[in-house]
Amino acid sequence: MNTRTGNFPIGFRRGGSAWQRDLPALLQWAKDNGLSGVDLGRDADKIGQHVLDAGLRIGSADLKEWQGMISPDKATRQKAVETNAAYIEQNAALGPINYFVVMLPEKPELPRAENFDYMIESFAQLVPVLEAARARIVIEGWPGPGALCCTPEGYRAFFEAVPAKVMGVNYDPSHLMRMGIDHIRFLNEFASRVYHVHGKDTELDAEALYEFGHEQPPTFARPVAFGGMTWRYAIPGHGQVRWVQVMRILVAHRYEGMISIELEDANFNGTPEGEQRGILLGANFLAGC
Repeated sequence: MNTRTGNFPIGFRRGGSAWQRDLPALLQWAKDNGLSGVDLGRDADKIGQHVLDAGLRIGSADLKEWQGMISPDKATRQKAVETNAAYIEQNAALGPINYFVVMLPEKPELPRAENFDYMIESFAQLVPVLEAARARIVIEGWPGPGALCCTPEGYRAFFEAVPAKVMGVNYDPSHLMRMGIDHIRFLNEFASRVYHVHGKDTELDAEALYEFGHEQPPTFARPVAFGGMTWRYAIPGHGQVRWVQVMRILVAHRYEGMISIELEDANFNGTPEGEQRGILLGANFLAGC
């Protein structure tokens, strides 16, 4: 299964539900339904070869240690660097791998600029290890507690401080949409650094925005699962992301990676049947883009 524009292979990010933990069955399901690859967690060293042996791609694998890389304690940072370096070296035999990470600090209550300096110090040390393994870091902009590199300002500053091409972007337009950042303008600016793409959308609720605004929590209402009061994550095609334009920009910048469905959608998550349907509906939508 590939996209109509760009012929990009379509896969999915492996979740934690019971049916997805059965790896042989999961890989067979993916092959039976025409999916091209799987994004892994922190277990590429254990299961990566099984994915390749099944004839599937590894879209990305989570970096082993996250928060420790952005710790105020130097010894903690150094240990995290060593842990990640060893993991990258161990997986080099699997071929070039995109290592997925969200820049979450160990202590989000610290000043952001202070945590930013810790992040730069740590990730700069991984550059030679990544280059030797033909691997890359792909940073996702999920705006979690104290997260860095979520906005154009953060990404731009990071790439200025660590300009090596092994540092890149996991482009997930759903996070940009919920933050009010133009996902097309962002892609145009950072496309040369985009090494992996998440197929995830965001539905924006104008009526809820009128009702609740941005600044105050509601008194009585409750947010939808996988969302907030005025937005929710959705499968591709069920939100406002302009996917055809996304594909055209990726083509123009010679993108060579996979597009992975990351299923976080209240309409589908919760049952094996629903999750499988959600992944395939999202994939089939992208196949027509």
